[in-house]
Amino acid sequence: MSAPLIDGFGRLHDNLRISVTDRCNIRCFYCMPETGVKFMPRGELLTFEEIERVARIAAELGITKIRVTGGEPLLRRGLPVLIERLMQVPGIRDLALTTNAVLLEEFAPALYDAGLRRLNIHLDTLDRARFQQITRRDDLPAVLRGINAARRLGFGPIKINVVAVKDLIEPDLVPMARYCRENGFEPRFIEFMPLDAQHLWERGRVLTADQMIETLSREIAPLLPVRDADPRAPATEYRYADGGGSVGFIASVTKPFCLNCNRLRLTSEGKLRYCLFAIEEADVRTLLRGGGTDAQIADCIRGNVKEKWLGHEINSSRFVAPPRPMYSIGG
Repeated sequence: MSAPLIDGFGRLHDNLRISVTDRCNIRCFYCMPETGVKFMPRGELLTFEEIERVARIAAELGITKIRVTGGEPLLRRGLPVLIERLMQVPGIRDLALTTNAVLLEEFAPALYDAGLRRLNIHLDTLDRARFQQITRRDDLPAVLRGINAARRLGFGPIKINVVAVKDLIEPDLVPMARYCRENGFEPRFIEFMPLDAQHLWERGRVLTADQMIETLSREIAPLLPVRDADPRAPATEYRYADGGGSVGFIASVTKPFCLNCNRLRLTSEGKLRYCLFAIEEADVRTLLRGGGTDAQIADCIRGNVKEKWLGHEINSSRFVAPPRPMYSIGG
């Protein structure tokens, strides 16, 4: 293996998030407009062969973890085929999929057969009316069927991602936490970030991790920090004092984890990003389709890591929101 991917601030990179599509079958208000969304032409998306090649080269540079994202990745035709290919890349020890689970009931068996075990499922509420308000779709029953199908097949761990928008999600905190406790899932409460396509984000709409910890500790059981947690993980982990499971909080706004970041992102059309909030991107697709060698692609990856900034500066006047919304970058 080549020298590890270390940026100018000494951070080691071993985690690659690969988006396979910018299309989605729901329309969460904090991510996508309800209508008029312009998606990437299909011919501009990386092929499975191209994605597999980038993954193999990245693994040779020290990438050991891959997360497949979108948009909604289950909309990408033949996704289990890609999962099976990525599972076989030498050096990749951890492969996960992020999904809204609307189509999971249908695809869970094929994904399981392809070797996938880890799932992150986006679900903000168990209330059908509020689900429709947030996503602009009446798909909560399908999501719950998908989650149940995955659990029956033996997927695990299953993590549930909840975006915490203030003055909206408060009634869902305790029900969602209880649902996860009862079913052996791990909730991830994510502070609302400035990544929406409609520029609706305001700092006053962020329900903070500290506020959520106080609520869950009061209403369910005291939450205690996990002392042996991975310091490079985006979520700060807590365990219930009564032994009833764990909860993660991704406090990107109030407690940024930039100093421990170990992630790179590949967009669905082949742009490499060193940060979710990056302004600049490295063009991998041109190399892939222009006869670029593996060494040139490796140099492109190294160059992107080398250019990585110290942090996104959400909490300073210097912050500039990325020109892409979340669904176009990849979750």
